Amino acid sequence: MASESSEVRVLGKWASPFSNRVDLALKLKGVSYEYCEEDLANKSQELLKYNPVHKKVPVLVHNGNPLAESLVIVEYIDETWKNNPLLPQDPYERALAHFWAKTLDDKILPAIWNACWSDEKGREKAEEEALEALEILQEALKGKRFFGGESIGLVDIAANFIGYWVAILQEIAGLKLLTLEKFPKLYKWSQDFLNHPVIKEGLPPRDELFAFFKASAKK
Repeated sequence: MASESSEVRVLGKWASPFSNRVDLALKLKGVSYEYCEEDLANKSQELLKYNPVHKKVPVLVHNGNPLAESLVIVEYIDETWKNNPLLPQDPYERALAHFWAKTLDDKILPAIWNACWSDEKGREKAEEEALEALEILQEALKGKRFFGGESIGLVDIAANFIGYWVAILQEIAGLKLLTLEKFPKLYKWSQDFLNHPVIKEGLPPRDELFAFFKASAKK
C-alpha cells in the first residue's frame, strides 16, 4: 500500500477526458496530488522526458516514477491505493471491465467523436455509427446503476467522455445522440454519474469546456 507521504503529480490538460480520468480516480481514492497543466502546442521538457514514446497527457508521476496512458494509470492507482476499489475482485468480472474500458477507447469514443466533428458529407454515416456504439454501451450496463455495480468503477471512469463531454459536443454539433428518449438506461447512468459528489467536483466547468470546443469547431 502507498505511504501517505508519497509524492503524486499529474501532467494533464484540463479539457481532455483522458486526463480527467486520472483526476477522477485519484479523487475517488482520496489521494492528494499536484496537478501540472500542459500546453500541448508547446510541450514541456518534463512531459517529453516522462512520456518520450507518445508525448501525450496524461502522465502520472509517483515518487519519481512516470506512467502514461490513462487506463494504465487508473489501474495502477487502483492497485496502489486499496480503498474504494475500482475493479472487481472476481477474475471474470475484472476481465470484463478491462474489455469494456478498451472497447470504449477503441470503438465507442472514436465513433462519437467522428459524428460530432464530421463534415456534412460523412455526417449521416458517422451519426449512425455513433448511435450503434451507444447501443452497445447501454447493453453493457445490464440494468445496473453504474458499470461497476452500485459504486463507480474503471468502466464508469473510462466512460467519462460519454457522461459529460458528449452532451456538450452534441449541442455544438447540433446532434441528438445521447438522449433520454433514445437511450434511457445510459442517460440515467450519465445523470447518476454526474451527480456523484466526487465526480461533480472533479469535472471541468461546463461553460469553459463548451467555449473551448466551440472555438475549436470554428477553426
